[in-house]
Amino acid sequence: MARRVHTTEVGCIACEELGELGAGKEGWLVDTPNLLCAIDTHCIALANRSVIVVLGWAEPDGNRVKIRPELSPIEAEFVTAIEWLVFDEMRVVVAGTSAGYLLFYSLAGRLIHKQMVYPARIIRLRVRGTKRDLSHDTSSEEVCVVMPGILARFDGSDIQNKLQQWFQETQSQFWDRNRRSDDLGNSYGKLPYQLWSVSKYGSCADAAITGIMPPPLMEIQSSEHYFCGITVGEDAVISAFRLSEDKNRSFVGAILSKVVPATFSTIASFSKLIWRSEQTSPKKLDETPQPFARASPLTCLKDFPRKGEKLTLSPSGTLAAITDSLGRILLLDTQALVIVRLWKGYRDASCLFMEMLVNKNTAASSSRYYEPTKSDYCLCLVIHAPRKGIIEIWQMRTGPRLRSFVCAKGSKILQPTYRFGSSIASPYVPLEVFLLNGDSGQISVLNRTL
Repeated sequence: MARRVHTTEVGCIACEELGELGAGKEGWLVDTPNLLCAIDTHCIALANRSVIVVLGWAEPDGNRVKIRPELSPIEAEFVTAIEWLVFDEMRVVVAGTSAGYLLFYSLAGRLIHKQMVYPARIIRLRVRGTKRDLSHDTSSEEVCVVMPGILARFDGSDIQNKLQQWFQETQSQFWDRNRRSDDLGNSYGKLPYQLWSVSKYGSCADAAITGIMPPPLMEIQSSEHYFCGITVGEDAVISAFRLSEDKNRSFVGAILSKVVPATFSTIASFSKLIWRSEQTSPKKLDETPQPFARASPLTCLKDFPRKGEKLTLSPSGTLAAITDSLGRILLLDTQALVIVRLWKGYRDASCLFMEMLVNKNTAASSSRYYEPTKSDYCLCLVIHAPRKGIIEIWQMRTGPRLRSFVCAKGSKILQPTYRFGSSIASPYVPLEVFLLNGDSGQISVLNRTL
């Protein structure tokens, strides 16, 4: 009987450039502190505190770029989050720092844009979007920035416009070669964004914006958009908020909007007295944090000593897989805000959603020329349990376990980021999950068929 194959090798990233990130010793991918990974369909970005390495894995001689962000030594700033932003014709790497900055880099390692979000550590960057179809009345594409007790949202179209402007400028024949690289990163102004404080139930370890939600009952006629925000953390395992575009702030937000700018102004004035220089310094953007918009608490789950750790969203945003400190995985319906499923015995687990061809034995799918459509795929949850050394795939929402197999120690599951602007009419690309073996450098994709 032939041995069943659960993964397919698609590339390898083993190279000398990884030595600076700790490669070369067994288990470096999962044991190295502050090591970050983000994968795309052709490249992978890995980062530690002060360096970002971009490697092309689809080809043997893929692109290799090493980026060293300009970080503040006074604040001991370091890289804390990394993600890809992929548009139809553009692909960039965005990094978040411990000082609350976003840094956008081209594949050549050039700084495109630098912007302060809020003076706090950026925990995670989330890229997601929904297209207008039968199940969604509106389309939404966004980048969500997660900080302790704070959520920020950047609209995908605003980011795309800024990137297009930068790429057009760099390709122009009249490019000023004498311009400083740090000026290029701030030459087009700040990206507009929305900011919310979601710390009512304590600081969060992870969070996400799940999508647009209906307005409160007394505001049905309002044209304002409301978003649903889900947080997980130490004090409350799960919390939910209605995030408003309204600039009317809470009492805490009003105080912070007055105190923080005043504090920054005092620090800046004091610094000028100490570091006064006769040389002209490059023009800096106003880095005063913007005020918080309104965030109304909806519900929370407190279950001491359980602590929420990580959160993973389904493509539509209607389901969230949440891991906690007791080794459990909670499946949350983000619209009804109820737990619909629970798994036990998965300490230090990682979860990602993927789509599989579960019921493919039909007359149409048996044809050699049949191309599966979105309706042929079934949403599943991939659970990587490193303590058990296995990967499991469960059918959503209440389906059986479809697959369970052993994976190499020191491996990590990854998922390509959402692609902005992809057309509904284009061939459907199912959600995939990749497996990176840190010791061998091998990248494999989980097979979509049983």
